[in-house]
Amino acid sequence: MRSEYFYALLIFIPLAIIQLTVLPFIRFNQVVPDLILILLVYYSIRMGQIHGTILGALFGLLFDIISGGIIGSMMFSKALSGFFAGYFSNENKMDQYLSSYMFLLIVFLIGTIDSIVYSFFTTSELNTNLFSLVFNQGIIPGFYTAILALPMMIFAPKKMAT
Repeated sequence: MRSEYFYALLIFIPLAIIQLTVLPFIRFNQVVPDLILILLVYYSIRMGQIHGTILGALFGLLFDIISGGIIGSMMFSKALSGFFAGYFSNENKMDQYLSSYMFLLIVFLIGTIDSIVYSFFTTSELNTNLFSLVFNQGIIPGFYTAILALPMMIFAPKKMAT
C-alpha cells in the first residue's frame, strides 16, 4: 500500500501545478474544476475509505501549503471527500464504478460536498444564503469537475474478460 501513496503523490504534484497555473484560465463564473478531487475519488474507490481519508488529508495539506490558502481548510474538505468517496469502494464493483457513468456521478456528488465544505470555511461573506452556498458554490463546481472527469471515464482501462 505504501507504493500506492507514493504513486498518488507523484501524480498529485503535476496536477497541483496544473490546478494552480492552467485551470484558472478556463474558469467559468469564478468556478474552477478540481483535478485533485478527481485523483482523490479515483484512489478512494480503488483503495478504500481509510486510505481515501488519509490521502485526502495529505492532498489537502500539501495544496494548502503550495497555494498559500488557509491551512487546514482544503485539508478538511479533501479528507471529508476521501471519506465519502471511500463508501463507493467495493471490490466487486470497482471496475464498474471507474469505467462507467457512475464515476462521473460519484465525482459530481463528492465534488459538490467538497466545494460546499471548502467554501463554508473560506467565505468571508456572512450574508450568503443557503441556496447560494449549495448551488453557486457547491453544485456548479461539482458539475464542472465531473465534466472534466469525462476523459478519465472514457480512457479508463476496461477489465479483460476471463
